[in-house]
Amino acid sequence: MSDFKQLRQEIIAKTIEYHEARFTKTEFISGKSKVNYAGRVFNQQEIINAVEASLDFWLTEGRFSEEFAEKIADFLGLEHVLLTNSGSSANLLSFSALTSEKLGDRRLKAGDEVISVAAGFPATVTPIIQYGLIPVFIDVEFPTYNIDVEMMRKAITPKTRCIFIAHTLGNPFNIDAVMELANEHNLWVIEDNCDAFGSAYKGKKTGTYGHLSTISFYPAHHITTGEGGAICTNDPQLANLVRAFRDWGRDCYCMGGENNTCGKRFSQKFGNLPFGYDHKYVYSEIGYNLKMTDIQASIGAAQMDKLPEFCEKRKANFKEWYSIFAKYPQYFALPEATEGSDPAWFAFIVTIKKDAPFTRDEFTRYLSEKLIETRNLFAGNMAKQPAFVNKNWRIADNLENTDFIMNNTFFLGTYPGLTEEMFEYSSGVLDAFIKSITK
Repeated sequence: MSDFKQLRQEIIAKTIEYHEARFTKTEFISGKSKVNYAGRVFNQQEIINAVEASLDFWLTEGRFSEEFAEKIADFLGLEHVLLTNSGSSANLLSFSALTSEKLGDRRLKAGDEVISVAAGFPATVTPIIQYGLIPVFIDVEFPTYNIDVEMMRKAITPKTRCIFIAHTLGNPFNIDAVMELANEHNLWVIEDNCDAFGSAYKGKKTGTYGHLSTISFYPAHHITTGEGGAICTNDPQLANLVRAFRDWGRDCYCMGGENNTCGKRFSQKFGNLPFGYDHKYVYSEIGYNLKMTDIQASIGAAQMDKLPEFCEKRKANFKEWYSIFAKYPQYFALPEATEGSDPAWFAFIVTIKKDAPFTRDEFTRYLSEKLIETRNLFAGNMAKQPAFVNKNWRIADNLENTDFIMNNTFFLGTYPGLTEEMFEYSSGVLDAFIKSITK
């Protein structure tokens, strides 16, 4: 055996030893340990893969990127998965692809309208504004927190060209209604699947219905690479457009380290360039460099093997929170899965009822003091966020539920690292709070 192969084996053995020493399970101490809303869940394999990738020192997309993308494609049953550096970049690239002149009359142009929601995360709306299109904000429904289907139908105008919405906190929106409307009006659909990787609707995975879908691998999500994301599609033209925008806008689709995949590297004519200009340096889109590194992908490849288990644990944790809060139906409005869906819940969402003798902020402040983490439903009402005030958007009808969410809604984590001891502690904290306000 060569010296470097033996050294590699020794390094991996030490890596396993390090993991066992450094990342042993810590004891949960009530009132002293945090109940996080999210966190990394991993074992030695993620660290081994990261070390392997570092030893390869293939820093851009390589063997682990190919493995990671293939595992995602197999899980979703899709043909094309393109890795990128974040879920937000995945959203930007998906939307960018639909603005390409190569799509002819179907391309999105400045002034077109895009169906969206204001009760969500900014990354689904910012690309619309950045490209000069108009987000049309639709209200959401209780208790699913997803787009109001009837309001969406009424919001369609001759300018409407696309629907770009997320499955809220892992709960699928009414995909049948969305796709029916899209087919009727020849609209593009981008599924923001960042919070729902592993959720299903009528027996089929979310992220497989739209023309394009996106995933995030930020640590709070179903699997993590630290920073990272992916764009998924069955459309080869859209896949090539996403790749072009992700890779500096270049027309060439060779993988890293490859040359002349098309067989016409020096025998084509593009734009006003001279005939035969090197295809590797032809830029057909106004693009970016938003690729993932192979080290990140190596972690994702290991995480993918755990995704089914993680999803089942999220579902179980959702049920735990539900049983805890269901004791007080007079104060808390609890979420429900969309009909026909099986959510791999990103979080457990709760709304304080209108007549409750306490506010959302009073309750979440109390939980924070007891080291139980909560989060609001992202932007609350996007139209009221500083960056979006006075921007070019319109409200379809009203945002009454969105405004109520902005003031009264929060969520708790469902990530796989939650334990029975954490739920027992949290249940006691809730009981103590209710007792204190009902004396």
